[in-house]
Amino acid sequence: MTTVIYPGTFDPLTKGHEDIIARAARLFDRVIVAIAANPTKQPFFDLQQRTELAQSVLAHHQNVEVLGFSGLLVDLAKAHGATVLIRGLRTVTDFEYEFQLASVNRHLYPELESIFLTPAEQYNFLSSTIVKEVAIHGGDIRDFVSPIIATEMLKKIAARI
Repeated sequence: MTTVIYPGTFDPLTKGHEDIIARAARLFDRVIVAIAANPTKQPFFDLQQRTELAQSVLAHHQNVEVLGFSGLLVDLAKAHGATVLIRGLRTVTDFEYEFQLASVNRHLYPELESIFLTPAEQYNFLSSTIVKEVAIHGGDIRDFVSPIIATEMLKKIAARI
């Protein structure tokens, strides 16, 4: 049984992320969506909210589980017996950064292989940052995130006003 981890802040989880998760779920026995606390960022949703939203959106995948975590990704991978790390690539810039991360992770945990997946063409431009910007400025985000996430984002924005 192969366990893979797809890590990120997922703030919010986009349809591009969902696309990669669905394809990973078809390729591997067990997919862990690992949502990072990442204290260096100012998240739109806190870790518990991001985890709960992802669990709701991804509940239809039998072999996908969602975990919140802090600390080193390689420690989480070891603790769950993961031997593959899934990362999404959209641009050349993504590749440069991901190549560095893959090298560090390989140094820290040589048994962990990094595999890169590209999102479906209609999601190549999509990032969590773009979704937040569009939502904050009153744009329609329904094509970018699941209805559950769109609703929660709009509630949060309305509460700030």
